[in-house]
Amino acid sequence: MQKILIIVHAPPYGSERCLSALRVATALTGIDADPPEVRVFLMSDATVLALPNQVDGTGSGLQAMVEELVARKVDIRVCRTCAYARGLAELPLIPGTSIGTLADLAAATLAADKVLTF
Repeated sequence: MQKILIIVHAPPYGSERCLSALRVATALTGIDADPPEVRVFLMSDATVLALPNQVDGTGSGLQAMVEELVARKVDIRVCRTCAYARGLAELPLIPGTSIGTLADLAAATLAADKVLTF
């Protein structure tokens, strides 16, 4: 089984890179024959993606996409340092997502067959 790590830096709003990362992760987890193990690590402004109950005017449904990935057993972690820098570390996250460390990211990077960044 291939292991794919997706690192997201882009903010959830104002660009489509975060949306694209979620779409790629969803497509990868939807592969029927020999699906890969997918992990997502949210850094920089992408950490905001893990906060629940956000409403935006685009109707992009980012929270629903994150929840779908969690249901598909995707490990989604939020950079602890980035979360603290943005005042997010003590806020509730979308269930199934968690705070991660750079050591977690380093281990996931070494274990991955492929690393994608957005």
